[in-house]
Amino acid sequence: MQIDQEITLIRDTLGTIIPAGEDHIIPAGTTVTISQALGGAVTIRTPEGLYRIPSKDWDALGVETESYLKKKSEVSSSPLPNVAFSESLIWEALKQCFDPEIPLNIVDLGLIYDLKVSDPDEADLREVNVQMTLTAQGCGMGPVIAEDAKTQIELISCISKANVAIVWEPPWNPHMISEEGRQKLGLE
Repeated sequence: MQIDQEITLIRDTLGTIIPAGEDHIIPAGTTVTISQALGGAVTIRTPEGLYRIPSKDWDALGVETESYLKKKSEVSSSPLPNVAFSESLIWEALKQCFDPEIPLNIVDLGLIYDLKVSDPDEADLREVNVQMTLTAQGCGMGPVIAEDAKTQIELISCISKANVAIVWEPPWNPHMISEEGRQKLGLE
């Protein structure tokens, strides 16, 4: 299995149109290529454009592809065992969330503007509040990416709840990409 290999969908599949963020049925028999498979999310390219396919529908890509994608995503979707709290755990969880069009995590893209962690409660659990932005204000994928971030943070055993809000100030620009991100994208 390799990225950019042509695959024919074996059944109708629900996909989220990128960047509109609307759900759409992609019919069986459509030829697609996987353009990105990062952090448990899959972006496919069809003749009509890009779609994000949820893991519950990976079987439509065929048994071999589904197996490959499941193995690839096991690390990013497994709850972290009971560990001592560290803010770095949250940052690492956020690095499991990827922009569906740009093969870079939301931390290295510079989309995380603020991260606050509450003091522990009686059960030694904390609540996390994140403010993040998107690369473009019109991007309909915002709620999907924010939900990914929330889900990844809540996989940490010492976190009781995560709240992720999308903000627009300051406006994102490519200069916010980390040094490591710039290298991965070949910008330096």
